[in-house]
Amino acid sequence: MSLDVSPALLAQAERGEVDEAEFVDCVRTSLPYAWEMVSSLVAQLKVDGGDFADNQTPPPSEKERGQLLRALASDAIRGALQRHFGVRLAFQNCHRVAVFPLDPAVDERLTRFTSVRAQLLNQSPELRDC
Repeated sequence: MSLDVSPALLAQAERGEVDEAEFVDCVRTSLPYAWEMVSSLVAQLKVDGGDFADNQTPPPSEKERGQLLRALASDAIRGALQRHFGVRLAFQNCHRVAVFPLDPAVDERLTRFTSVRAQLLNQSPELRDC
């Protein structure tokens, strides 16, 4: 199961309308490692500035790796995180998460980060089974 959905939030979904803030809170509590990763990168981007902030440290266990995969592989979760934090997210190798500002000036850097070339250059034998 990806998220720990409360009965009240599930009832909202069954009725048709879901409050996105409640969905984001569900993501925060269900996927705490992924939430902390994204929120810390957003804070780093705000403090350091630049084109993006990224993480290159593998998660401590498969549990945390699974949280990142669930958060970033789901269009709904990823989109909600992007809207909540006001950033664009990029993802490589089961752990390399990056946040980019919503500034068209960094579009070229985002395109390079998410390119096939960048994906290939970001490979390593240690991450083969991530």
